[in-house]
Amino acid sequence: MSLTSAATLATLDRTGPRRITDLAAVEGVTQPAMTALVRVMEESGLVERRGDASDKRVTLVYLTEAGASYVRTRRQAGVHAFERLIGELTGDEVEALVAALPALKHLAELESQDREGPKQ
Repeated sequence: MSLTSAATLATLDRTGPRRITDLAAVEGVTQPAMTALVRVMEESGLVERRGDASDKRVTLVYLTEAGASYVRTRRQAGVHAFERLIGELTGDEVEALVAALPALKHLAELESQDREGPKQ
């Protein structure tokens, strides 16, 4: 799976259903590229398109259970990789990481705000 596909699934997991144009802006790709990507992920059963109940002209992209499972599995693999690597650090290095956690959390929040773009 491409990084853009994985990032799009993660965005849908974090933010809920989105328009293709919103996903394209968040992921930094063109609308036609996102349309093609959504089509492939839809064929793979990771996402589905549904009409927006509040505006019948709009179609939203939803994460399916298979897509949500993929995101959870990928995140868990990352957690296990970091656990293994952190286990190889010295006590002082672990303490330095713990001290840096508030700043790292803030960076993640800032990045998430940038990626999500304007709210609907």
